[in-house]
Amino acid sequence: MFKTLNDLEVAGKRVLVRADLNVPVQNGKVKDVTRIERLIPTLNALLEKKARIVVMSHFGRPKGRVVPELTLKPVADALSRVLGGKAVAFAKNCIGPEAELVVNALKDGEIAVLENLRFHAGEEANAPEFVAELAKLGELYVNDGFSVSHRAHASTTDIAKHMPSAAGINMQAELNALEAALDNPKKPVGAIVGGAKVSSKLDVLNNLVERMDFLIIGGGMANTFLHALGTDIGASLCEKSLAGTANAIMAKANDVSCEIVLPSDVVIAPKLEAGIATDVVPVAGVPSDQMILDLGPESASGLAVKLSECSTLLWNGPLGAFELKPFDACTNTVARAAAELTKSGDLFSVAGGGDTVAALNQAGVTHDFRYVSTAGGAFLEWLEGKELPGVVKLRKKVRKGD
Repeated sequence: MFKTLNDLEVAGKRVLVRADLNVPVQNGKVKDVTRIERLIPTLNALLEKKARIVVMSHFGRPKGRVVPELTLKPVADALSRVLGGKAVAFAKNCIGPEAELVVNALKDGEIAVLENLRFHAGEEANAPEFVAELAKLGELYVNDGFSVSHRAHASTTDIAKHMPSAAGINMQAELNALEAALDNPKKPVGAIVGGAKVSSKLDVLNNLVERMDFLIIGGGMANTFLHALGTDIGASLCEKSLAGTANAIMAKANDVSCEIVLPSDVVIAPKLEAGIATDVVPVAGVPSDQMILDLGPESASGLAVKLSECSTLLWNGPLGAFELKPFDACTNTVARAAAELTKSGDLFSVAGGGDTVAALNQAGVTHDFRYVSTAGGAFLEWLEGKELPGVVKLRKKVRKGD
């Protein structure tokens, strides 16, 4: 379906690699190298084949202007460290003479990083002239940035028109995992969708209802569904105006035989605050001055059993206000149950989204899931059933027999 690195003859060629190096930097130092580490397999594969590697990425939102604080130089230095001290050249621009000088000086098996793509407005505008300037720097194109492939930008879409293209190893792994979980899953298949607001995940819910055997709804979103069913949820976060929408989703689920799973008991407190007194009550017993801040232990154990009944799981969003203890308890319990089932080979588990990754890290199970996506918007759009522009370009290349 997609061309991979094995389909390209890269030896001695300048290979433009679109990465997502939009990593947290503080005081000129990279604070989290996760996204850099995920790029390494692709870089190592290209290095082994003696390619001349040109890494390009955006960083922050400079809006087409040069913002010194958003330079990729600290990220290039971090990449060198993650590569064990291998030299990484840095170009002070991503197009033009400065970029060309650095790129043209590369020898086989060497790496350069270009300056922030978004210092030029042509990147986000997918401007033909900017694409043409980028294309001068490479002979082959590899997209290893699934997390940016939902954006129709110059470095993720039209650059692929100018040269043979392929998916990098991280991109390939992401696509394989998501397709196995959503497009062609081993059944029964279920999903956990949590988070604060139904409004932010309407398209996700509507798409998943048609594809899942069951759909577990948690977090603040569950409150809206409980309210739609006539349950008094006290002072809990709730989008009451979306009660009709929640009922429509439940009716649709009934029509397509997708079971909607809501909590039976909940953890309540007068407000979200560390060290505050909490209580566990049935969903029908929430006092008017209390807030639902997590699913209860009965719900957690029931969900763990539910997971044992399925073969494939998609997870997006925490089940409670996991950032503060003890409101992380249900998320932790269910995450650990999914991890154990995955380790035993009984479950194909795929999770993604910023809060989801943070919650799984907190539960200590991230590495036990079959695949955890660091993509945010791209992961959500995939769950919504949308084609991602950067992925479409790779597919079109294959279909044309390029």
